[in-house]
Amino acid sequence: MLYLDTSFVAPLVLNEEVSPLVESYLAKQAAGSLAVSHWTRVEFACLVAQGVKAQHFSTQTAASVLAEFEALVQESFQVWLPSAADYDLARTLLGHFEPGLREGGALHLAIAKNQGADKILTLDDGLLKAAKSLKIPASRGIR
Repeated sequence: MLYLDTSFVAPLVLNEEVSPLVESYLAKQAAGSLAVSHWTRVEFACLVAQGVKAQHFSTQTAASVLAEFEALVQESFQVWLPSAADYDLARTLLGHFEPGLREGGALHLAIAKNQGADKILTLDDGLLKAAKSLKIPASRGIR
């Protein structure tokens, strides 16, 4: 099972330079082998809200993007619910004081680890470096 953080799934809906690479990589994965969490959904909504605040797109476009993302999540991924154990592990991981590891990334790592994911896919260099230092399997996947 592969766990995808927000940085890895956002290019599936938002037009980014890496979008074709992410799409190609995920198309090669077995059906039912991909997971995100409810935390991913929250982070993506925040990303879109920040785009509206920065006037990168309108509220109408943002609503459309969120709807597209939710449809993609429901059709393509298992969705894991963070547990109290995930929050506890995230707090513990943050206590290692890894540079580049922030609260959201720590929660992604904790969810993936506690759910037994084979690997977390992320485009966040800080999260990737922290995961490797903490011995949690992680990869950029596309590079």
